[in-house]
Order: sequence, then structure tokens, then C-alpha cells
Amino acid sequence: MQKKWWQEKTAYQIYPKSFYDSNGDGIGDIQGIISKLDYLQDLGVDIIWLSPIYSSPLADQGYDISDYYNIDPRFGTMEDMDELLMEAKKRGMYILMDLVVNHCSDEHEWFKMAMKDPEGKYGKYFYLEDKKDGELPCNWRSYFGGSCWEPLSDTDKLYLHVFHKKQPDLNWENPEVREEVYKNINWWLEKGLSGFRIDAIINIKKALPFKNYEPDRADGLSNIAHMLEEAEGVGEFLGEMRDRTFKKYDAFTVGEVFNDKEGELPDFIGDNGYFSSMFDFNETIFGQNEKGWYAHTQITPNDYKKCCFDAQKRVGDIGYLSNIIENHDEPRGVSHYLPEGEVCDASKKLLGAVNFMLRGLPFIYQGQELGMENMEFTSIDEVDDISSLEEYRVAIDAGLTEAEALKVISKFSRDNARTPMQWDDSENAGFTTGTPWLAANPNYSRINAKSQIENSDSVFSFYKQLIALRKNPVYQEAVVYGEFIPEWEDQNNLMAYYRKGQEKTLMVVANFQMDGQTVTLPSSYKKLLINNYTDLAQDGNDLQLKGYQVIILEI
Repeated sequence: MQKKWWQEKTAYQIYPKSFYDSNGDGIGDIQGIISKLDYLQDLGVDIIWLSPIYSSPLADQGYDISDYYNIDPRFGTMEDMDELLMEAKKRGMYILMDLVVNHCSDEHEWFKMAMKDPEGKYGKYFYLEDKKDGELPCNWRSYFGGSCWEPLSDTDKLYLHVFHKKQPDLNWENPEVREEVYKNINWWLEKGLSGFRIDAIINIKKALPFKNYEPDRADGLSNIAHMLEEAEGVGEFLGEMRDRTFKKYDAFTVGEVFNDKEGELPDFIGDNGYFSSMFDFNETIFGQNEKGWYAHTQITPNDYKKCCFDAQKRVGDIGYLSNIIENHDEPRGVSHYLPEGEVCDASKKLLGAVNFMLRGLPFIYQGQELGMENMEFTSIDEVDDISSLEEYRVAIDAGLTEAEALKVISKFSRDNARTPMQWDDSENAGFTTGTPWLAANPNYSRINAKSQIENSDSVFSFYKQLIALRKNPVYQEAVVYGEFIPEWEDQNNLMAYYRKGQEKTLMVVANFQMDGQTVTLPSSYKKLLINNYTDLAQDGNDLQLKGYQVIILEI
């Protein structure tokens, strides 16, 4: 594997709307991000990924872009963005933006022109089909529920949207569309951006012509994943995009890829892959059910271990994964991966360590370094997320009571990750002096940055230790490039593995349960590098691990 500038870094995702509000309007903004760069630098962050801040009606919180060349006034100005790029550069930090090019907003100029003249140039920028006697072109279900087809204003045509109806899909089969995308990417890279997180990118290739698939719910529609299984040729688009844009600037790119096919991994993240890296979603998709969130299976510590290990084995030395515990589309990781009733500082640190030490680029989502937890919604009226509102309806239709459906939403809602960043114990968690766009989690008085920064035993300080170990020149080669070797795979609720470098070998041992557990090391260790407790009980090579104790050893 070729070594690249970004592999030794640590990345951090910011959801701008919820990060820090500098002007009291209840919405986080770019100046708020600038004011917190020193906080991120102190943590040890090198790469910052910003969720969308482009002009948008915010039907899907900015993933519906109406102007790819402008900043939405809610977040600031292009001058603010230039200042952010400059201030980040001063600190040796790199800025990534979201690249959202499967679809745009129905308020984008291209779509407005398509509505005026469906048969003209811009009509070909989208997938437009004639209405036919009440029959849809196909029975694909949108990711947000309901049909993928919507009437095109007062015309006799329908348009395709695999996400929200205000997110019409761009027709990548049209070379003019691709040219516009590449022009925009290069414009941002010229401005000083270091790369992109690439949103929902597999969806750009449709299995054509449109056809129905076997319905999988009472609505008569079919999960769009069935179409993606049949779609062939996305690599032609992705390879062209890489060569025309990213490659020329040595940009870092990380793909949101759920649906790569058997044998395609080298094409995606090999030495000449379409992307620098792609996220490991093995853990996040575990237990999902086509019926909806209400039917999902709860992940166990053993499941989590297997998901991580399977992903590591699959990639091997082909390329580099980006490892996450949570992001803006997931519930809080500590509430999702830790058994109910067992969420505490020790277990939060354990989860951080076992994920962070995997081979790949670690991505921290805002608040993860504090151990932020899920929100407990008391009414569906408190929920903003469009997918959560749809899943609530699905659960009710399936026979759940309102209370049961709300419990499902509290468990899986994307709003869990979108509640304001908890900076301190003042009103609204110190996020805003105004009324926040989404209510803060009431536990901010207990979980906040101010109380953790100076506390050497806090979750924040533990994450600082993990990042410092990754940057330590003595151990960096092993942590960043070392081989991943699992250990004691079949031992219940124990997650252990080696990171074997050319000169150093580290071992991560994690007791993934509340009860204590004894392990016998194959040989004595040289040094205890990290421990989420103040002590380690041992008798020779026998280690008596406390509940949720995690240690990192030099072997």
C-alpha cells in the first residue's frame, strides 16, 4: 500500500448546524467553528469534515443543495469559509466538505429550468419519465419512504428522487452533468479544500431501463437496494471523477459506500482506487431489517467484535478504511453499542479504544469525545429528522403503540447525533445564547466539554491519550500501518487484537461486559501504554480485568 499524507492523521466530523452558534440565532455557523479550532487542536484533530453548509432549503439538513458555489446565509458567507480555510491551515489542519452529487435540490437552477422546459437541455440533467395511466415507471421505495417518483409540477412527467422528494436525482448518464460536477469539485480544491466526504455515491448508477422488483412491504414498493444489486458500471463514473479532479490535487476522499460488490474493494480503495478511503459500516448496518427500525435486532458486544474483525480481515492490506462509532446519520454510539444500563465512563472509553486502535483512519463525530448519549424523546413533536418521522409512521402502521413507536425513534433517530454540542452546563449547553434549532439533551449539565477538559480521568482526556499514542513517533508505525491480528476471537465479551508493526507490537485487550474477566497473556508485556482504570490486577501473565476495562500494551 502506498503511503499518503493523510494516513497518520485523526479526523473529526462537524455537523455545523449543531456545533457552535456565534451569533445567537440558534443555528451553528462557520464563525462558531473557527472559534473552536483551538479546542480541536488541543484534542489532537488534524482533518475536519464539515457536513453541508452550501445554500439549501434544508429539507434534508443541507443534503439538498440549491447552489454548489455558495454558502447558506444561515451558516455565514464565503468570506467566513475563506477565513476558516486560512485559520485551519495556520494550525496544520485540513478541511473536507461533503460532496453531494447523486442529487441536488428541487430549488437548484437546473431543476427550475427542467420544470420550465422538460424536453430541453436541463430536462436531461434529471430522470424524467412520462405519466402512463396511473402506472409508475417502477416500484422503487425512496430511502425516506414512499415512491421514488413525483409529479414534475404541472407537466405530464414524473421525476426520480431516491431520497426526499425535494432531492431530484441527477442523471449521471448525461456527460454534461458529469462535467458540471467536476468543474465544481475543482473549483473548491483550487480554493484550498483538502478533499471531500462523498455522499451516497453508489446511487449515481441506476439499473436501466426502469423496472419493478418484488415488493417487500404492504405498500407494494421495493427496497432500492435490490436495484443497486443489479446496477453495473458505477466504476466508470467514479474512475473518471477521480482522474478529472481528486488525483490532480492529491485530495483526500472518503466514500459513503454501502453497496460495493464482491471483489470490488481494490477498485474503491486500492492504490489507484476511486477514493482514498471508505467508511466501515459493518457495525452500523448490523441487525437492520427491511421492515423498518422497529424490527431491527439489537447488536451485542460479540456482534460488534465480529463486525469490526470481519471488516479488518476483508480489507487486509488492500487499502485503508475510515473507522467510525457514530456520525450524523446514526444514533449515539455509546447508546447503540453498549448494552442498556451499562453506559458509563469506563464503557465509553472502552468503545473508543477498541474502535480507535483498528487499522484505518479514525473519525470522531462531534461530542463522541465527551461520551454524548442519545436523547430520550417524550413526544414525536420533538423530532425534526425526516427519516425518523417516516419510521414512526411505519412503526405505528405495523401495530406498535405511540409509546412503543416513540421508544424506537429514541433508539435510532438521526436527531440523537444532531442535538447541540454540549460545551458547558449553562443554558442550552453553551451552544447558543438564543433558542436552539433542536433542543439540547438535558444531560448536558452532567456531560459537557468544560467539565472534562481539565479532568484527567474524563472521556475527553482518554480520547486525547488515544490520539497522542497514534502520533507518538515510537508507536506510530505500528498503530497506523501495522498488521491487524485478532486474538481470542471466540471468548465471550472479550475483544482483543494485536497491531504488529515492523519494530513494535501493541495489544488491545477489552473486557466488553460489566462482570470481571481473566485473560492469560501468551507472554509478559513490556509496557502498559493506556488503561481506562487507575490500576491493573495481575498474577504473572494472568490479567484480572474489571468490568469494561480496556488496556493497550506494548508486547
